[in-house]
Amino acid sequence: MTERALEGVGVLVTRPRAQADELVRAIETQGGTAWCFPVLEIVPVDALDVSNSVTHLGKPDIDVFVSRNAVEHGIEFTGGAEIAVIGPATAKAVSNAGRVVDIRPAQGYDSEHLLAEEKLQDVAGKRVRIVRGKGGRELLAETLKARGATVEYLSVYERRLPRIGADSLAQVEARWRAGRINVVTVMSVQSLQNLITLLPDWCVAQLETTPLVTPAGRVIKEALERFPASRPILAPGTGADDMVQAIIALQGTDPGTA
Repeated sequence: MTERALEGVGVLVTRPRAQADELVRAIETQGGTAWCFPVLEIVPVDALDVSNSVTHLGKPDIDVFVSRNAVEHGIEFTGGAEIAVIGPATAKAVSNAGRVVDIRPAQGYDSEHLLAEEKLQDVAGKRVRIVRGKGGRELLAETLKARGATVEYLSVYERRLPRIGADSLAQVEARWRAGRINVVTVMSVQSLQNLITLLPDWCVAQLETTPLVTPAGRVIKEALERFPASRPILAPGTGADDMVQAIIALQGTDPGTA
């Protein structure tokens, strides 16, 4: 990695504020400027409500955590079941909570890659509990049900659209107009949708020409559908170093963004 490879590069970081620090530090370590613009607010479900939900669920054979938010707000409600995770950040959160990950994708970091794992192939007769936020993709549950599992959800948080004041929005637009925002990072389809909802109209139009870096192929697809002339870049993973690696590579291929 080149020393200070992001000197003069401004990056809009859209992660929830509590989860943005690692990526911000990684960008700034390489000389870039990170502008925090959280497009998701993570709100935990009341612990008593979660506890009441658990009493109505069966005893699981496998607990699947779909995100580190699921671990943060739901690990205390799990018992001795095997633990499955979607990706490395979720696995790290489980380890930090003092638990052991039993099932994780050998490659990739999404539902499709987790479902490819051998331990989730023969689940007939097993009970699987998916710990997640309210709503979300159904692919995991639908596939496991098709394989004969009994699948239940435990919702431990919800994602909300943040309220952003007019002054903050004006600052983002001013920085963008001044050429100080050169790259946008987006972690999920919902984050992209919220970003489009929250940004001023002029900034939304800039998503057609401002490179977008994401670890998710689904975000690439969504971005190209909404902004056909855009240049979304796929990062090799969800970690801060993965995202920064993609941003640095982008500067090498398109120096005009720096």
